[in-house]
Amino acid sequence: MHDPDCIFCKIIEGKIPSKKVYEDEQVFAFHDISPWAPVHFLMVPKKHIPSMAQATEQDAPLLGHMMALAPRLAAQEGCNPYPAGGFRIVVNTGDEGGQEVHHLHVHVIGGPRPWKKG
Repeated sequence: MHDPDCIFCKIIEGKIPSKKVYEDEQVFAFHDISPWAPVHFLMVPKKHIPSMAQATEQDAPLLGHMMALAPRLAAQEGCNPYPAGGFRIVVNTGDEGGQEVHHLHVHVIGGPRPWKKG
């Protein structure tokens, strides 16, 4: 299931280039084009789900797969191990939640934070 007008569906299909981090049958991950930190990539389900608000009980295994995959991909991309290191997971939902692309996506953000004190 995809939306022919969705930019993330087009990235998943290879119609728009991206810097791929990971891909399997359910998930496509790629680097954010405007990173907020040294490590910043997006994980998107291949199934077009407009936002977290539209996720259903049937999507729980997919969402669990994404959450379990995040730590491995964060480490692969350069995040230091927990507890000294770590990463942030952000899921914006809807216009008021800051969602700009209406295809559910998980931001994985981390890496050294030079502004953090001591």
